[in-house]
Amino acid sequence: MPVAEISVTPVGTLNPSISEFVVDAVRLARNSGLKYEITAMGTNLEGSLDDILAVAQAMHQKCLLSGALRVSTTIRIDDRVDKVLTLESKKEAVRKGLLGQQ
Repeated sequence: MPVAEISVTPVGTLNPSISEFVVDAVRLARNSGLKYEITAMGTNLEGSLDDILAVAQAMHQKCLLSGALRVSTTIRIDDRVDKVLTLESKKEAVRKGLLGQQ
């Protein structure tokens, strides 16, 4: 199952704070039914590739519809076919690696 990180950055909002736009974008992720997590720099999603891309498009469009004159959206997708991939499994692999280095 693919996981992705999506970051939308509205530009031309007449205000240096973009939190209103980010809240609207994250609300779309929350309402999508996909598993999601917010981070300091983006939103992580877990689901089918089609569903992830649909949410990313909706997030991007929402920023434009909310008044941003320009939006830069970054999408990073991790998709494995050799084993099950989840947001939690990715974090757990790092935790295990850190414990092994003590």
